[in-house]
Amino acid sequence: MAHNKGLSLSNARSHEIYVGSEIRDSISLLDVLYSNAFEEEDIDSAVAKATEADFYRGAPPQWLNFCWAERTTSADKTTPFIKRDGYTELIKNIKKQCKGDLTSTIMLLHQPGSGGTTLAKQVLWDMRKTLRCAVLTGATSDIPAIAKQVIHLFTAGSQGHQNTVLLMLEDERILENLQDAIIKQIAERNITTHMPVVIILNCVRKAVIKQVDHDNSRHVILRTELSESEKQKFEEKQIEISRSYSNEHKQFHGFNIMQSNFCGDYVKETCALSGGVRKNRRPKNSQLLAFLSLVNAYVPGSNLLQSQCQAFLGPPDPIYGGPSFEQRIEPFTHLIVTFPARQGQDKHVRMAHPLIAEQCVELLAKAGVTRSDTARNFLTEFCREEVHNFLVQDMLTKREMGEERKDTFSRLIQDIEGEESKSNSVSVLQLASEKFKQNPFFPQNLARFLYIETRSYFKAEKWAKIAKDRDPKSSFVADTLGQVYKNQLKSRVHDPSISAHEILQLSEKAFEAFRDEERAAENEQGADMQDDGMTKVSRIFNNRGLFGYLQVANIVFDSLVSLDNNWQKVLTMEISADSFFIKIGQIKLFNYKSLISSLRDEVERKCEFFDGYLTYSKPSIEKNEPHYFQTDVKNCYHKYVGTCTPIHSESAIGVPLQKLKEEMAIAFPGLLSCLDKGYDKTHLRRITILWEEIKKEWEKNKDDDENKAAQNFILANIILSKVEAASPMLTPLPILRGILEINLLANFGNQTPEFYFLVLLLFWPEEYNKMGFNVDLNKCVLEMQDSYNNTYKKYLRSRYLRPLIFLGKGEGLSRLVHGSKIDNLLARENPMAGPEARPDFIAQKWSSGEVWREPSVQDLLLPVNGVVRQHRVFVCVDGKEIEVCADQRSKVWKSEDVCFHLGFTIRGPVAYGIQYSSHHGHDFNSGAVRSCTTCANVMESTNWVQVEPVAITKEAPMFSMSPPGRYECRVSGLRWVCKDHVSLQYQFSSWEPHREIMKSLGYKQGGPLLDVTIIAGKLEEVHLPHFACFGDDPSFKEKVRVLHVEDCGVFVEQVDEVTRFHVKIVHPSFSPKGVLVRSGFPVKAHCDLLLYQAKTAFLTLHAYLVPCDSSVEQAMKKKEQSYGYRSIRKPQPVKSLRMKDWFSLTTSSPSAEVKPPVWFELPQNINLIQKAIAILKSPPKLKN
Repeated sequence: MAHNKGLSLSNARSHEIYVGSEIRDSISLLDVLYSNAFEEEDIDSAVAKATEADFYRGAPPQWLNFCWAERTTSADKTTPFIKRDGYTELIKNIKKQCKGDLTSTIMLLHQPGSGGTTLAKQVLWDMRKTLRCAVLTGATSDIPAIAKQVIHLFTAGSQGHQNTVLLMLEDERILENLQDAIIKQIAERNITTHMPVVIILNCVRKAVIKQVDHDNSRHVILRTELSESEKQKFEEKQIEISRSYSNEHKQFHGFNIMQSNFCGDYVKETCALSGGVRKNRRPKNSQLLAFLSLVNAYVPGSNLLQSQCQAFLGPPDPIYGGPSFEQRIEPFTHLIVTFPARQGQDKHVRMAHPLIAEQCVELLAKAGVTRSDTARNFLTEFCREEVHNFLVQDMLTKREMGEERKDTFSRLIQDIEGEESKSNSVSVLQLASEKFKQNPFFPQNLARFLYIETRSYFKAEKWAKIAKDRDPKSSFVADTLGQVYKNQLKSRVHDPSISAHEILQLSEKAFEAFRDEERAAENEQGADMQDDGMTKVSRIFNNRGLFGYLQVANIVFDSLVSLDNNWQKVLTMEISADSFFIKIGQIKLFNYKSLISSLRDEVERKCEFFDGYLTYSKPSIEKNEPHYFQTDVKNCYHKYVGTCTPIHSESAIGVPLQKLKEEMAIAFPGLLSCLDKGYDKTHLRRITILWEEIKKEWEKNKDDDENKAAQNFILANIILSKVEAASPMLTPLPILRGILEINLLANFGNQTPEFYFLVLLLFWPEEYNKMGFNVDLNKCVLEMQDSYNNTYKKYLRSRYLRPLIFLGKGEGLSRLVHGSKIDNLLARENPMAGPEARPDFIAQKWSSGEVWREPSVQDLLLPVNGVVRQHRVFVCVDGKEIEVCADQRSKVWKSEDVCFHLGFTIRGPVAYGIQYSSHHGHDFNSGAVRSCTTCANVMESTNWVQVEPVAITKEAPMFSMSPPGRYECRVSGLRWVCKDHVSLQYQFSSWEPHREIMKSLGYKQGGPLLDVTIIAGKLEEVHLPHFACFGDDPSFKEKVRVLHVEDCGVFVEQVDEVTRFHVKIVHPSFSPKGVLVRSGFPVKAHCDLLLYQAKTAFLTLHAYLVPCDSSVEQAMKKKEQSYGYRSIRKPQPVKSLRMKDWFSLTTSSPSAEVKPPVWFELPQNINLIQKAIAILKSPPKLKN
């Protein structure tokens, strides 16, 4: 791909920059598609045609294929390169992500042989002029090195020449790690950019594509099935190919299989082998065909090196004058393709198409050459340990994801079992275990097969121990031995003749194996341990040892109790094991006394671990814990702990503690999850009383757990307030704060994450309520993070930390919103979803970010202002900046003002739903545009996109919006919600024709009268502005109505919701509408002071005191401008003012005065607004 000026990359302006060898050498792991590839290059047509023919035979596409097709098409010599139907969707998604996050991923899920890799490379070729396109081809084990090279490619050419990288990836397993590593590199290098750094196009081969994949908007699906338009394109191309390759095209199997719509008959006809196939004494070329077929059928996309294949075939080598490789493999040459991987590397060999590979495997099996025969022959005759370890590992141990869950074993092992026998599956796995003597995964899978499929527990034990010996530090390998013992116990307890002694004997081995696994997991440090290629180090903490222990405990409890009900009292420590053994005459059971006496405490400890593990975190933002997981933990806890007080508990608080254990509210996480469990106020009152009792007892005795009791008592109050806000059981907030103040003063550091969590919740500043005790929140956040790192990080690494509490509207405890409230709101949005589908629906809302666009969620949570600076997020509160984590780090890239919702995880405060100050080209309004101390406690819906009219005609302002949207007109204050495109216009109407009827109905004006007309589309909601202040009136909603003017008369409507500055109407019909307030009681109003200055006289002002009514403001502005006056901006009154009261105008400077003194009345009738003329020497202020 030479160019006389060198190779170039595109920049964001679609220009090109030339790069030298230094940059090219720094990105050696990437196959970079340069923007000027092949340009001004004389391409040898013979080479191009040969590459094209290889591609049609079934070889993967080369960049030359796309270039040659482009040139011949432009010269009107050929039809265009066929673009499968997913092409347009991929391009669309990529362009969308170009306006999106710092890093993002698009998934191309393609069934093997459907042309997924070709499609992905085609997209890269077509976008090389606008993005920096590359394919990851190097080793994927060194993820930090890959991340550095991606950043090198992005930054190549200095600051002004950066451009987004479009990276093609074919390894789903490294995706999350790679994204994290790239974001880490960006932050460490403090890269400033206004464009995404990388868009990862992840090509994943999937035999089974699930419905959930179709539902994801970022997934593009490619199946082994052509659409009608695709069939037409392939037919046209076939005619063209048959003319250009008259003698060869019949063997273009890669193309022909797709053209035939993946027809099984074509594949069978193609694979009809020449002559019979013998099981014994088969020639080497026939054996090699079997190897390639097996490998490509069960590891699609894989290949063998041509040099290895030639070595297997044996002499004479082509180098020494022997026949070519193609000649040596006759008569199977047409079924096999060879191709170069990268320039200068050995050629690769594979079958022409996965369907051909699968068909050859079937034909060979029918001829007596079974899958297991081929696998054993491949292991013994072809494989060398250092070369083929990973290929064989994928073939024999990689489990595919099915429709519902992961397969139990690899496809090959399952097919050998199904088509041949279990013993053949065992023999293949055993041979691999013996062949690859350092690899732990073959004996591990052999042990799994033996205990699951053949129930040969003693053999399974042997191979599980061998696997463990090969990798003694791996907890995941150690798990298999525990599973062997657990399943052996599970199998034996169904035998009616089993004794308590045998149950305890088998369980003791299982418990010890799982304890070993737990110890190994404790010593695994994730990123601190190296993945050497043989030993896989998971990013997650392995909880299977803890969970396996509980599963065995469940089996032991059920099986022993089924023998004698008294075992329940023994296992729960309600009665002594000694007396029970003597009573039943089982003296030999004393050998298991230590096991039995430790069971309850061990179960309680492990359940306490899972209590926090499952409450504080989940596998990922889009993935939930398996349902059985929580069920098994809960059942085990209830059996051993949650039924009675153990005999060794004699303290005064033993009974209250046991009652809390029965409620599963004995620890902080359990209390937090009470709302998830559906506890009502009766439950929560009882729990709060119990914790108060325990707190007092521990305070009296100066117990070491006094701080823990205080924390749980505070949390119990918070949780109770969520279901009974006015409960008489609630402790006043100042007292709860006082409990924390004592501990803060005594010891600010070295506290638990839960302690700092409560401090943040109770001491987070409120808008209008000042606290007497000042907490350094920045220090608190840092201490909390340190405490989290020491307490939970090892166990929750790589898991998604759940938002436990959000900051909502209101004050005191009422502003704390439990995370379950958000999930409940989302569940109501999809009432048709069944209980099983609901968690996935909610998870999808969270992972896509749609949760933050839900009106019900926006109305519940308080938006807070913040700023992004150097890839860090700060919340601005009480005149300070506090650093918080970003829920999605890929959204933090521009240094700019932001707005978000604030949530609290067990690690600290987190910014959710981050929105930059510019949103779809409009300003983003994060809260109420006005401030009023009188009604600060009244709810106001937020997160409205501020818009200007597209055009203002003589008739009315016009708007045109795109869905979905929540919009607020800057001019009128009118708000609306739409789910589709909508065009509307409005105009202000006069109240005068309606005053008499309003008076007769007992109402008065409460805002502007707006005549709204829908030109196209439909509104879900409309929010009419009002100026009434209801801050000190809890029954304000009953005093508000909407005037509805129609040709047939005037009607008064009820409203759906009253907020601080608006009233909401759902599914509105349209005609002039305005807010009414009931007469007969004093009304306070939100007011504006309108000031206009004469252009000719210094500080000669016209002043108006008016209710906040945009129609009045516009009328006054138009009138004053006609006099030659201009508007002066001034801060508005910070509290509401009473109608019909009198107010004076004064100045803020003692050296200035208003002459003559100005007084005016705030009238109820807008038409009676008074104008005051004042001459003064400094800006005025309003005084009652």
